[in-house]
Amino acid sequence: MDGYEDNRRWFLRRLGFTLGGTLTASSLISANIMDTDKDMNISPDQQIFMDEYEKWMDEFIEVIRIQKVDPENYENNKNIVLLSERTKKWQFKLHEYMTDDNFARYYMKATERMTLEI
Repeated sequence: MDGYEDNRRWFLRRLGFTLGGTLTASSLISANIMDTDKDMNISPDQQIFMDEYEKWMDEFIEVIRIQKVDPENYENNKNIVLLSERTKKWQFKLHEYMTDDNFARYYMKATERMTLEI
């Protein structure tokens, strides 16, 4: 396994994708949340959360692009660590919000963009 793959796996574990894996296995996904045409209205608090999350995703996508080209870039690797630290404060709130079907659909759709980069 190369350095990039080690860093990527470490980051995904830090980000809490184990939580995401649990949620993915839930009935939310088995009910085809990604394919529904229902409105994805979310609460104002959830929108604030998603605005912050989407700004974070933009930053993360950029470090992933750099990581793919230059996996030994010290500054970029440092930024990956800093970005992962920022996600710690979201885990409880994310878990709470994911119980709302509309939020879960909105979150999964927004995260799809980042998943394609990884």
